[in-house]
Amino acid sequence: MDEQLAVITGASTGIGRQLAEEFARNGFDLVLSADDDALDAAAEAVRAHGRRVWSVRGDLATYPGVTELVERIEELDRPVDVLVLNAGVGVGGPFVGETPLHDQLRVVDLNVSGTLHLAKRLLPAMVERGRGRLVVVSSTVAGLPGPFQSTYNASKAFVSSFAAAVAEELRGTGVTVTTVLPGLTDTEFFTRARMLDTKLGSLSFKDDPVRVARQTYQAVMAGRAHVVTGPFYNWAFVLAGRLLPDRLLARLHRLASEPDSAGASIVG
Repeated sequence: MDEQLAVITGASTGIGRQLAEEFARNGFDLVLSADDDALDAAAEAVRAHGRRVWSVRGDLATYPGVTELVERIEELDRPVDVLVLNAGVGVGGPFVGETPLHDQLRVVDLNVSGTLHLAKRLLPAMVERGRGRLVVVSSTVAGLPGPFQSTYNASKAFVSSFAAAVAEELRGTGVTVTTVLPGLTDTEFFTRARMLDTKLGSLSFKDDPVRVARQTYQAVMAGRAHVVTGPFYNWAFVLAGRLLPDRLLARLHRLASEPDSAGASIVG
């Protein structure tokens, strides 16, 4: 069978949805996963590109949710050529205070545990075949301590480090690992994270998820180790995270992520 198969998590909206469109336009069949009602509509739209699309609704923050997705993929009896681990969630607000423990733990369960679990289950077959591509969607905030979104930034630091380490382990196996670092992107993330009252959430110059998906696809197919998508200034966040002390980075981040900061001046 000549058709390639891509698995994309968090594929119902935002970057994941656009990645599904991008891979379909380039001839991939798709397994799309998400946990919300928008998944079926997204799958139907992607089928308009003439590709075969399977949708698997489930909660990848749970062990059974990941297991169900893996079993559905195995039932297809087709190798996974590209695995895109994009599913993620954030929560805004003070860690000590009003944010529920359940919400904070869910960030870790989905962004960290779900990513690790799915990679552990599907990567071995790629290595055995000597061919495949793993894509881990992180963020430009991976190197920035994030007051008022502390678990989200920390989760992205984890997956960036994890992806880089696995990439080195798999060097020479025929399996590539690409870490994607999007900046502020025009998705539902800030609404779902309850951050619309922050300066980050209210900024109007967020990147287009279509461009993020296109740049990601190009980097993945070129076998690049990482890609910073979007405008050139996104590199500033990445470089800042490498060069500046954490205490300063945390204070600067607070100016944009603190609740009710949307109308405040950065220098005020």
